[in-house]
Amino acid sequence: MANINSQVSRLEDKSTNRDEELASTAVILGRRALDFSTPVAAPAAARARVISVVNQKGGVGKTTTTINLGAALAELGRRVLLIDFDSQASMTTGLGIKSSQIKEQYGSIWYLLNDSTANVTDFILKSNVPGLDFIRGHGDLAAAEAAFVTEIAKEHKLRKILAPVLELYDDILIDCSPSLGTLTVNALTASDGVLIPMECEYFAVLGLSLVKETIGKIQEHTNPHLRIDGILATMFDRKTGHSRDVLELIDKEFHDELLDTIIARTVRFSESTVKGEPITSYAPSSSGALSYRRLARELISRGGAN
Repeated sequence: MANINSQVSRLEDKSTNRDEELASTAVILGRRALDFSTPVAAPAAARARVISVVNQKGGVGKTTTTINLGAALAELGRRVLLIDFDSQASMTTGLGIKSSQIKEQYGSIWYLLNDSTANVTDFILKSNVPGLDFIRGHGDLAAAEAAFVTEIAKEHKLRKILAPVLELYDDILIDCSPSLGTLTVNALTASDGVLIPMECEYFAVLGLSLVKETIGKIQEHTNPHLRIDGILATMFDRKTGHSRDVLELIDKEFHDELLDTIIARTVRFSESTVKGEPITSYAPSSSGALSYRRLARELISRGGAN
């Protein structure tokens, strides 16, 4: 009986919003609240917009953002493809793929990088969210720096892989590794836009200029059309003055790029990762789910997503 009661309690927990109210840049900084509540119609058939989720610092919410933004876009009727471009393969795990499957090279983005004859559509997996597909990662991505060092035009490998599926999707999100090396350069070269999740901690701000410097080099050398779609404040804690201070600092230094949507800390993200599904389906009424749905609408309104 105790076990049954526990299960009932857990189900109730999933369907209620016990997290703190949604935070936004405008409200936290005392400005007029912005509204992104208007439903957004699905785009007409067109080429996918490719977005890299980038930060050279680990643990800032890149994978969480890739999965949950992708799921939120799919809920709005978008056809979305996620690429796990990190050797830790956390995105793959977060979408329910077991570690035994991740060890197999075939079926991963790493295999595609090494076999130019492979058909990318054979590597696409379906998530539990309608409209949300993905290509899984692999641990050997860590060897990319050395493996491709002598290749000509190595920066364009991912762009060539994605070319055949650009008309099959509305948005393609790339979960990048926590570095600014070969893989990230490949992702940025293949992308139309960059989303930069940034933890609301002072040291995270210090590395933001380095990310922007790398983006500038990509614009100069391999992808002149690349643009920054936004800086996303993550792991915000309303209870601490430090989070607000960091938000004010980002707003002062990068006002035009700072998104209004803020992703606050919540245990729901960890729980949904263990479950192997996006927070939008695991805890659909939680503040985390609502925040990523708002982010999807904000990006669409800013032209950062189709």
